[in-house]
Amino acid sequence: MAKRKRKINIEKRIKEGRGTGRLKDYKPWLTIQDVPSKGRVSRIKGIKTDRKHQFLSDLERDYFYILEFSNVVKDIREQFPLLPLEETVLIAEELGYEHPKDPETGELIVMTTDFLVTIVNGNENIEIARTIKQKDDILDKRIIEKFEIERVFWERKGIDWSVITQEEIDDDIAKNISLVHSYSDISLIDSFTNIEASEIQDLVYEFLKRVIDNPKTMRKICHEFADEMCLEKGTGLTIFKYLVINRIIEIDITKKINVNANIPITNIVEASLKKLEVI
Repeated sequence: MAKRKRKINIEKRIKEGRGTGRLKDYKPWLTIQDVPSKGRVSRIKGIKTDRKHQFLSDLERDYFYILEFSNVVKDIREQFPLLPLEETVLIAEELGYEHPKDPETGELIVMTTDFLVTIVNGNENIEIARTIKQKDDILDKRIIEKFEIERVFWERKGIDWSVITQEEIDDDIAKNISLVHSYSDISLIDSFTNIEASEIQDLVYEFLKRVIDNPKTMRKICHEFADEMCLEKGTGLTIFKYLVINRIIEIDITKKINVNANIPITNIVEASLKKLEVI
């Protein structure tokens, strides 16, 4: 009976399309409702995929922000299943390890990799698999065994796999991206919803003129801009965040964004300016 229950559960998820699709159509194998998490779970609307991503820990969320800001990342699929189940069962047997099971029922479970990422490499797209784990956890013998099953699975697929810990995720970069992430589409921000697209473009170009080589604090620049343009309070900061997340302007993303200080603009990316044309 237990075996039948397991198969029904897996077949149900497969029928739902879990672990299939790309970009907006991808459905993660595991959702927040499926798994108890030790960290804070979160749902974040992806810029690259235009769908809600589901993360089971703060580290997963932070790594996602890094991926979102990367110019070479094309698609992000979280909680990706290692299917068919029989393949990881066989690998575990070959390695002499016990295959992961449900701790309550003892039934074999489908293993997952935290991220399957599609990146642009020259003229082709390649996939890399990444597992996110706290550094202290990777010393656990049982976790190492699970990692080895996972590693062999991806090796046989010809896909690069590795473990990412908090040491590879820059906290300041992740926080900076989280600060500006929701500003990628400026036309959806409340203070801009009633402004014509052409006027938004003019405002953004005017703002760009103000920030280049300006020694004032970013908050001061934004405040003066809003006053002079008769705009709502906070409008200037919204434009600044829009420019950063869309990589129209480049700043030192490794330093904590402090709008109460001067934030040097190191470059204006001409190619990214084209994004203004689709507002």
